[in-house]
Amino acid sequence: MLYDQTPLNDDKSQLIRDNLYLVDILVARMVTQVPSFMDKDDMKSAGMVGLLDASNKFDPSKNILFKTFAEYRIRGSILDEMRKLDWFSRSLRDKQNRIGKTLAELELKLGRDPEDHEVAEKMELSLEDYRSMLSQVGHLGCVSLNETLDHSSEGRSFLDTLADQRSDNKPGKRIEDLELTHRIAGILGQLSKKERLVISLYYYEELAQKEIAEILELSEGRVSQLHSQALIKLKTKMESQLY
Repeated sequence: MLYDQTPLNDDKSQLIRDNLYLVDILVARMVTQVPSFMDKDDMKSAGMVGLLDASNKFDPSKNILFKTFAEYRIRGSILDEMRKLDWFSRSLRDKQNRIGKTLAELELKLGRDPEDHEVAEKMELSLEDYRSMLSQVGHLGCVSLNETLDHSSEGRSFLDTLADQRSDNKPGKRIEDLELTHRIAGILGQLSKKERLVISLYYYEELAQKEIAEILELSEGRVSQLHSQALIKLKTKMESQLY
């Protein structure tokens, strides 16, 4: 639905009705990113808040489709609900930080991206235990990555930065956003080939984990581990380059 001016109340109601399906789609896509005790109903409730917020704040003059704008708001609302629930425990945070620190140390020492078995050896873990740890902290990825950006980009999320479609119209802000996007593109280029593929298929192509697993001919569990490791690397590298 297109508008030449800010939608009125009746238009907003129609926008919500026409785009209710987005909540279900995004909940299905994000379900692997949330803890087991946050069920789909919780996610749908948060997603509906995001859709309502999108209908209230949508500005057609930005030349953005409502669907695109709503998707960002719905995702953001679900991630905000995760933060409020404070489901990420101290022990999981510590594990995530330990992995990130080890990855950074090995990359500096080796001059290249470390292999999984090298990270496991450095952490004095078996390869199986290391990958199990990646699965345990997988749910932290998007939230903690967005927290990193919150402190360095005035609240822009990882998804906002990847797509770079919601930049402010002010010239100075556009330049800042462009610089940030270029930096993150450079960081993405430092990931392994499989990690880049997982990030690309998940965030750019918006495929489900099962679909990515079929394309890469990997198990869903392995895709989840690659996704988790990629987000930890991105968070660690962003913290060192953006602060």
